[in-house]
Amino acid sequence: MTSGLLCLLTLPFVLGRTPGDLEPLIPSTPSSPFPNSVLRSGFNNSFGPSLGSVSQSLSNFAGFEDDRGTCQCSVTLPDTAFPVQRVERLEVTAHVLSQKFEKELSKVREYVQLISVYEKKLSNLTIRVEIMEKDTISYTELDFELIKIEVKEMEKLITQLKGSVVGSTTVVNQLEVEIRNMTLLVEKLETLDKNNVLAIRREILALKTRLKECEASKGENVPAAPPPPAPGSCGHGGVANISKPSVVQLNWRGFSYKYGAWGRDYSPQHPEGGLYWVAPLNTDGRLLEYYRLHNTLDDLLLYTNARDQRLVYGQGAGIVVYNNYMYVNWYNTRNIAKINLNNNRAEVTQTLPDAAYNNRFSYANVDWQDIDLAVDENGLWVIYSTEASTGNMVISQLNDTTLVVLNTWYTRQYKPSVSNAFMVCGVLYATRTLNTREEEIFYYYDTNTGKEGRLGITLRKVQERIQSINYHPFEQKLFVYNDGYLLNYDLIFNREPK
Repeated sequence: MTSGLLCLLTLPFVLGRTPGDLEPLIPSTPSSPFPNSVLRSGFNNSFGPSLGSVSQSLSNFAGFEDDRGTCQCSVTLPDTAFPVQRVERLEVTAHVLSQKFEKELSKVREYVQLISVYEKKLSNLTIRVEIMEKDTISYTELDFELIKIEVKEMEKLITQLKGSVVGSTTVVNQLEVEIRNMTLLVEKLETLDKNNVLAIRREILALKTRLKECEASKGENVPAAPPPPAPGSCGHGGVANISKPSVVQLNWRGFSYKYGAWGRDYSPQHPEGGLYWVAPLNTDGRLLEYYRLHNTLDDLLLYTNARDQRLVYGQGAGIVVYNNYMYVNWYNTRNIAKINLNNNRAEVTQTLPDAAYNNRFSYANVDWQDIDLAVDENGLWVIYSTEASTGNMVISQLNDTTLVVLNTWYTRQYKPSVSNAFMVCGVLYATRTLNTREEEIFYYYDTNTGKEGRLGITLRKVQERIQSINYHPFEQKLFVYNDGYLLNYDLIFNREPK
């Protein structure tokens, strides 16, 4: 019985109980054997009620009584030692993993925010690229095509010169080589920055001058042609022809701004100077709100050193600049305003008597230009219509200081059938549309003599509609705003005054 008792006493000790806890269950004398029922049940029923929750741990053993009546038992206990160290390691590992998880989660949050920011940037960049594709303020393929045309024309001319020049052709051969180099340079420029067109334009101008000199001197017996009229002079017989357009650039606000005007300030006191101005109307084709000034043509071509100004508000594209003042039709009125370009202030506002306005008698295909201001060698003019003139064109000369009307002439030309007009030496020249690529200077009215008549001078254009035409007396050029593009034309005059 001793070994059996030892087995039973060891078991409670392991399970955290004292031997006294077993006294009610174990007989005190060796003569009291375990009942057979206990032995048959494998101690489950005997220990179960007394050990309570410990009975779950005593389910795996076997017991028996030997020949001498000694109780023998064999108990297999599970590993009940609590793995404290493993649990601690598990807790440390779980804590480290939790920290790593929080760190990675915070990174994910940052990435989500960054993705949101980059999505916005990408969206903005996409919009900017689309604007650049549509409204890019740079030289387009049109510029290079026009340059190529000019170079090809020079090639044809040099070929004709080679066949007609008598004697040495050294100069002609040299020009031919330079023109060939120019062709290669144009092709190279197309793959480079578009603004480098400025340098090529200068070289082309120099070559044109040399070609003209060479052509003029090719025949010894050909009498010298009379010189062109002096800049700012009216010693000629009026406009006889006009050059092909020279594309200066797209206006600074972009392709969407199809309406507007541009030109160069003319001052009789300083005719060779004068700043350049560009005034695109808002996209409604009516409001003049912003304009830009450049001191030189190079600044205008390179979009540098610009002075941006804002008006509230001009109306229509009948704008001119004279003696450092801008003259505009004031919004929603028949008034003319005189704007000082030094401080952008309207110094004088004057009503144009009886003038129709607000699209009553504007030009054909161009709205809000009922009142069209003009400048020539004789000063400041305004072209308009009245109800009394039944829509026919009226010409008035203005005092540029007070804007008071000095004199008025009435024509027989209906203004809404005219696409645009300009003044040269007191003569009104009117244009009309022939097709999407050609205009015609078809009508004139001479305020010096009161005579009017018909002309047939073709004016080529690069876009469909011409919004404004301004004349510069010293340069003897037309500054044309053609669906957002800034064009130049050289005027060719009759040599002898009429």
